[in-house]
Amino acid sequence: MALPCTSSALFITLCPHAKMTMLWVWSCVFWCCVSLVHSGKVLVFPVDGSHWVNMRVIIEELHSRGHQVTVIRHTNSWYIKETSPFYTSIRVNLKNDSKNIVAAFVSKNIEIKRGRNPAWLRFLQEIEYFPQFLEFHKITCTTLERIFENQELMQMLKNTNYDLILTDPATPGGAILAHYLKLPLVFNVRFTTYGEGHFIIAPSPLSYIPVGIEFSDKMSFFQRVINVLIFYFNQHSLEKMITPHYQDFMKKYFGQDVDFYSMFQAADLWLMRVDFVFEFPRPTMPNVVYMGGFQCKPAKPLPDLLEEFVQSSGEHGFIIMSLGTLIADLPADLAEEIAAAFAELPQKVIWRYKGSRPSTLGNNTLLVDWLPQNDLLGHPHIQLFVSHGGTNGIYEAIYHGVPVVGIPIVFDQADNLSKLRVRGVARTVEISDLDRTNFQEAIQDVLNDPSYRMNMQRLSRLHRDQPMRPLDTALFWIEFVMRHKGAAHLRTESYKLPWYSYHSVDVIVFLLAAAVLLLFSIFGFLWFCFRLCVQRKQKCE
Repeated sequence: MALPCTSSALFITLCPHAKMTMLWVWSCVFWCCVSLVHSGKVLVFPVDGSHWVNMRVIIEELHSRGHQVTVIRHTNSWYIKETSPFYTSIRVNLKNDSKNIVAAFVSKNIEIKRGRNPAWLRFLQEIEYFPQFLEFHKITCTTLERIFENQELMQMLKNTNYDLILTDPATPGGAILAHYLKLPLVFNVRFTTYGEGHFIIAPSPLSYIPVGIEFSDKMSFFQRVINVLIFYFNQHSLEKMITPHYQDFMKKYFGQDVDFYSMFQAADLWLMRVDFVFEFPRPTMPNVVYMGGFQCKPAKPLPDLLEEFVQSSGEHGFIIMSLGTLIADLPADLAEEIAAAFAELPQKVIWRYKGSRPSTLGNNTLLVDWLPQNDLLGHPHIQLFVSHGGTNGIYEAIYHGVPVVGIPIVFDQADNLSKLRVRGVARTVEISDLDRTNFQEAIQDVLNDPSYRMNMQRLSRLHRDQPMRPLDTALFWIEFVMRHKGAAHLRTESYKLPWYSYHSVDVIVFLLAAAVLLLFSIFGFLWFCFRLCVQRKQKCE
């Protein structure tokens, strides 16, 4: 304690210029110490496409805090650039055809949905085509093989002494690599390879937790029956369709007894892209951190041309339409119907669309290849967001309090929009039924009924009312894992239990057996007493 006091005394006697110099020196020393203590090395195994959009937000924030980030990417990655000021990249020499796979999958889904077949037939058609989408897992497995077979690269990964691996578990590549390198594992997650993330690690009663089939948390008896059947059907189907892609690889590098399902469960930290303003309440675990809407931020000024177009909308305001990173165009006849509906509106419309210009396009509609979605949603003149129902766009709409008209196409989009409908902030138009009449009717309903905007603004207030920004919360916990070399104390070991122990089936069987044994013993004793009494009575007679 004497040394700080002596230093303070000396500091007091210095002249003002010397004081400022010394303060600057101590500040430099302090920040150097902080950077030495907290600067970490993060290896990122991302998923391309829209998932990269939100992973990049975390990477940029990690870089801004002095951490070194390395990203694994394919030679021709879709969105992940080879050079960036925010990270260095490791290139895996593999032609990644994911963009074409997704485009073909989306086009096929649109074709199936618009076929006007019975619902059960559409479902069978989607199931039949779904395995083609699982080519993603073939690409992931091939990527892992290229990495593991490159001895020089593997030695470099080991020698770099990364503090953790950050990955999106939509594919299991990052979890497998973390297990092999024995590094702490952090997920940026909403869905894993096997579905919604909570189902892998947290108790998930199917009585009130829907499995992505547009049910709410208040299900009828028959809805609960359907919910249970679909859950087990999905689990069985995904197991049969996904596991074979990795079977030989896992056996070669990890042996017979290791599966990547348990690797998911062994993750140190789950950064869930979830906010219960949007999701239905459910049980959780200590190593789950919620950061739904972490990519949202206050709007920045628009480019001059967009601002001029927006201001020309006058008192009517404007609408934006974007179907996300995966869907840049639509079948021509469908685009014609959408454009015709927009043309009859008094509002101006900004539509992200890369297809051929529809002949019915009105003077009030501006087609763009790209739009600053967050900044447009935060503009004071915005009236409505026409969306496909992707989570990035939904959280931006919630953050800025903008009601939604949804056109769900693939994946979780219909379920996302159903959650918004339950909260009274959205209308949905099925792509199988969409024409200019019902599309315009849905838009007019949301624009003219003030309850949609009022409900969404209420969600916005709830979403923003947090002690820390979701992104700051996520970064705190990532750095927590760095500082403590993991977060094993937050992770339950339940995944190491066999299923019958986890569900206490063995305990229930034991107690039932004990109860039966006790009943038989009591019955036997009473029978013995009865026989004894009968015998004595007979002797007395």
